[in-house]
Amino acid sequence: MKKRILFTGITGFIGRNTIHNFIKRKYDITAIIRPETNPIRIKEFQGIVNFVEIDLGDTHKLKQYLDNESFDQIIHIGALRGGRKFTNEEFFAANVKATEQLIINAQKNKSKFIFCSSVGVFGAIPNELPANDLTERNEDNYYHFTKNQAEKLIQKYVLYGLDAVIIRPAITYGEGDYGFPYTLIKLVDKGLMFYPKSSVKIHMTNINTLSNAFLKASDKNIKSGTAFIVADKTPVELKDLVNFISQNLKNKPYPKNREISLSFFRTGERIAKFLKNELWISRFQLISRSWYYDVSKSIKELDLNSSNTIPAFKMVIEWYKSLLIK
Repeated sequence: MKKRILFTGITGFIGRNTIHNFIKRKYDITAIIRPETNPIRIKEFQGIVNFVEIDLGDTHKLKQYLDNESFDQIIHIGALRGGRKFTNEEFFAANVKATEQLIINAQKNKSKFIFCSSVGVFGAIPNELPANDLTERNEDNYYHFTKNQAEKLIQKYVLYGLDAVIIRPAITYGEGDYGFPYTLIKLVDKGLMFYPKSSVKIHMTNINTLSNAFLKASDKNIKSGTAFIVADKTPVELKDLVNFISQNLKNKPYPKNREISLSFFRTGERIAKFLKNELWISRFQLISRSWYYDVSKSIKELDLNSSNTIPAFKMVIEWYKSLLIK
């Protein structure tokens, strides 16, 4: 019989790229999607994936569905992302309560549960570098709080027999995502990217490495409760990445006069904190403070062929350039 797998989050950047690896194996795949999802977002999966329309925040409806279903594996990637205009109650329902319902189903049916967490459990900027399994958790915004709460639930149920693996990606880059990497390229293109004169190391994740990590976690016999930080082989200097982007966009280095004092970023961060604007707080932090992680365990135990950000980041630059032509 075909392995039966339940996915969440396939309309998002990570989920969409991850499910392709599983489709190639011709598994029996069911995906939970939001009601009234734009058909264009699932067009490529029509006739291949079974769709169930449930909002993850609707705990009652999710429980009703799961009570009558069982799967060999549950791959839970769906979540409300940080920086969005949702209430704390909505974040908690979609990111924590829904996770618990999926955990309960996995435990009851002895399914493997693979959870997409985030390096955000250590905060946007970790308290130690490189961040690792023993690094102090830092719930510096509500999204990171919900990811920590979900991980705690998993570890609690592991004590009662749940078979679970946690994947913690860093900020992920690849074609089709309009997050931090896209914004970085756009700012460089417009000449609006300002960065500190001091060294800032950042550590992102190639989407191909991340999608492969989920596949390896699905295949391998891994100690339940193990968490893997997934990112590129090593961090990269922000100024090196900015120059790499500029060279590929304009065939010349980025202007030196865009290097400015670190105090500018600290002032901007303080203003954003005063205004309680989580999105702008993270934007100032991500380009003015170093953030990188110990990925040795994921490379070894998941047998990942991790990328070097330079030159792998070129795929995002080429995608950005293709958008300008359209």
